[in-house]
Formats: sequence, structure tokens, C-alpha cells
Amino acid sequence: MNQIPITAVGAQRLKLELKELKSVKRPAVIDAIATARDHGDLKENAEYHAAREEQGFIEGRISELESSLSNAQIIDITQLNQGDRVVFGCTVELIEVESEAEVTYQIVGDIEADISKNRIAISSPIARALIGKEEGEDAIVEAPGGAREYEITAIHYR
Repeated sequence: MNQIPITAVGAQRLKLELKELKSVKRPAVIDAIATARDHGDLKENAEYHAAREEQGFIEGRISELESSLSNAQIIDITQLNQGDRVVFGCTVELIEVESEAEVTYQIVGDIEADISKNRIAISSPIARALIGKEEGEDAIVEAPGGAREYEITAIHYR
């Protein structure tokens, strides 16, 4: 199987999530299933069915995390000789040329991407447009709503 890139910080976050799922959430849902079983008839026991459904989600996430971490290529951005270019793991400050809106993104692996925390996947159109560019350069991103132009104002390696 192919190795998937992930930042060292992202790998640590996923390991913590995996630990919580295994040591806290899995035992809690097992207890909830046992308690619901004690209430009697399982056919019409909504608590039992909800707990079993939650158990399925937890086990699926545990499996996904274990698989991803076992196939991960952990990259510590602080150890790279990156120069002044946008590379995997760096944080990029941008200005959208048309609206002059400022935005900051960190380019991370697909599994650790979270747009609400401004972490974008290396496979995303904006990350692909930024990779290899330097501070002061413009990047044109082909988006579904049309092309957007961004100016790179700063690059950080943290």
C-alpha cells in the first residue's frame, strides 16, 4: 500500500484520538450496550440499537486511524531543508487578489485536513497550485466557480 504523508504534529493528534477511542469511548459504549441489554426486549430497545450504532462508528474510526497510521510517512517540517518555497507542512499566508481577503493555510496530509482549522490537504487544488511557489509569487487556483488568484505574502515552517 502507498505511504500517505502526514505531519509529525498531525500524527500525534491522530495517535491521541486513537488512544481516546480505545481507552475511553470503546469501554463506555460497551457499558451502554450492557446496560441497554438489561432493560429487556432488544427488538424495541432504542438505547440498545443506538449504542450498537455508536459502537460501529467507533470501531470504524479505530480501524481507519490504525490503517492510516500504519501507512503514514511522518514528515517533520522542522527537519526539512525547505529553502523559501511552499512545501508540504508549511503555513502559507495569502491574499486573494480580487477581494483582498487575507487567509492562512497549513498544507497537510489528506487524513489530517480540517478546513475549519485552516489545514488543507496536499491533494486540494489550492495546495497543488501553491507547492513550489515562493513568497511574493502569485498562484492561480482553478476552482469550480472559476479561477482565483492568490498572492503569497509569507511562508512559515513550524
